[in-house]
Amino acid sequence: MIPKLPASIRSPAYVLDVAALKRNLATAARIKREAGCRILLATKAWAMPAAFPLMRDTLDGTTASGEYEARMGREDFGKEVHVFAPAYGPGEVERLTALADHIYFNSPDGIARGIGIAKTSGRHVGVRINPGYSNATLGGALYDPCAPGSRFGTTKAEIDALPWGDIHTFHVHALCESLDNGSVGLIEHVARNFASYIRRVKAVNFGGGHFINKKGYDVTKLIAAIRAFKSEFDVEVYLEPGAGLVVDAGYLVATVIGITRNEKDIAILDASASTHMPDVLEVPYRPEIFGAGQPGERAHTYILGGKTCMTGDVIGEYSFETPLKVGDRLVFGDMMQYSFVKNTTFNGTPLPDLGILDEDGSYRLVASFGYDEFRRRLG
Repeated sequence: MIPKLPASIRSPAYVLDVAALKRNLATAARIKREAGCRILLATKAWAMPAAFPLMRDTLDGTTASGEYEARMGREDFGKEVHVFAPAYGPGEVERLTALADHIYFNSPDGIARGIGIAKTSGRHVGVRINPGYSNATLGGALYDPCAPGSRFGTTKAEIDALPWGDIHTFHVHALCESLDNGSVGLIEHVARNFASYIRRVKAVNFGGGHFINKKGYDVTKLIAAIRAFKSEFDVEVYLEPGAGLVVDAGYLVATVIGITRNEKDIAILDASASTHMPDVLEVPYRPEIFGAGQPGERAHTYILGGKTCMTGDVIGEYSFETPLKVGDRLVFGDMMQYSFVKNTTFNGTPLPDLGILDEDGSYRLVASFGYDEFRRRLG
């Protein structure tokens, strides 16, 4: 079903659907209530500070992948801030002590160099463990934190070199777009294989990749697994979903700006795979367009591409009931995750507007970007 979007939306634009976001937050609230755990927003996957007030009452804070995300979490969300990076640059841990409540280290070397700074500042020290559990359902090894040679987390071979007497939080992140079988499997895997270490910490963070709002995810099974884990080990449990909190909660609105043909019909959009939807090329995947079908499914099939000079700036092939024409508006679904925070101004392509569709159907423009943003990035 095509969402009802005001004609006043200027494309390209990322549009957050408040009603959909609230439905997703209700899932998080249920998990927190029934499992007795804490849930953080992973801002690496999605961050729109204008929407943080909608999330603040439900979530316990944010988790960051470095100093700038941690600062945003502290200044704009204002609750707990957790941070992990595979390594920290000179002075970064010192600066993070003013921003983050929990600082996670990646290896025995990293924790040896940073633990004194974190503990002296009264911050909780965590360590990321590579649990050897692969359940990334998207993108293969590219999105599997436990793939061979992964730079993420201390492996079992080095785990006894960690200063367990000073570690507050045992952190694992092994999932990507996983349904309940992945979430439950990870929790049970950690309980079986790391029990002696869990009994030496105060908290366990099961990371992100829990696709709690995806169709087919059995939240009841996740709740039962967390409850059983907490009962066995008597520790605080954290989850830090990012995409899982904004699944199907927003759109990328685009407009057809040109039609051409090279053996097949081709429509050029003001939205770009290369600059606005990079995961389309990196994963790769084919995003949904409301009202469109698979190639050949409907009467008129088009290759859809962006206006950049990159040959591979192709979004995919779609079919429509009627021929596309310049000025037609297309709406891509599930556009609040990852691509939203990974876009670029390559080739001078303008960044999409950021907007919010409120529950009453009204539209609020949050931010708009022009030449100045393109020029600023070039120094």
